Amino acid sequence: MKYSDALLFALRREPVQFHRNQLEKTDMSKLTGKVAVVTGASKGIGAGIAKSLAAEGASVVVNYASSKEDADNVVAAIAKTGGKAIAVRGNVSKASEAQGVIDAAIKAYGRLDILVNNAGVYEFSPIEAITEDQFHRHFNVNVLGPLLTTQAAMKYLGEGGSIINIGSGASRITPPDTAIYTGTKGALDAITGVLARELGPRRIRVNSLNPGMVETEGTHSGGFIGSDLEKTLVAQTPLGRIGQPVDIGDVAVFLASNDSRWLTGEQLLASGGLR
Repeated sequence: MKYSDALLFALRREPVQFHRNQLEKTDMSKLTGKVAVVTGASKGIGAGIAKSLAAEGASVVVNYASSKEDADNVVAAIAKTGGKAIAVRGNVSKASEAQGVIDAAIKAYGRLDILVNNAGVYEFSPIEAITEDQFHRHFNVNVLGPLLTTQAAMKYLGEGGSIINIGSGASRITPPDTAIYTGTKGALDAITGVLARELGPRRIRVNSLNPGMVETEGTHSGGFIGSDLEKTLVAQTPLGRIGQPVDIGDVAVFLASNDSRWLTGEQLLASGGLR
């Protein structure tokens, strides 16, 4: 074989070998040895994220504010598939309780690598019906909560750490009757950018994961599933359906893992193409 022929043969083979190595990597758990805290993880999107992170090898703290039974069910589901998780109560809009959630992670697992700020509330009202109580409740949980939990986590997050703020597609499409809720999610988008700049020198990444409508206990009890609103949103969604918690969980795994090592300060819209 001539030298030029051998070189050409080698060049042709290299992509195949690279592809094979990449396939081998996908067979490995992406988060083995990592520890994650997921706030508001007793149900819905938070539960889906907790399960997805655990499935990839992370030890997970399932935070809840009120429903211990639901949180215990998430922990049991994770354990059933061979994962590790504990349930920890805490209202993250209070500094002492946010600190307690993080301290529980360190006590149980000795480290912290991933923080998912998912805890949130929503209630939709037209402008004439907005109250001060609604405003403060939403901003305390949806905005102050992530700030306090991140503040508590900073003592333990090190190089390679990942903070994932769960925003909303509402900050893009700004639907009517959502001024307070959408305002909190717009604030969280801005906070994501600020903290990405603050924590970048410490090699800690901060990104926002913004779901569209997702089928959860909340969207069922709120009457969204099967409603005209759902039909309208599905009709406007290129992929032709609303999301499932696992759809968001898998994107969270990407943001938590080394696969997204060059992303920070980003807003990932996980909405099936709805904008």
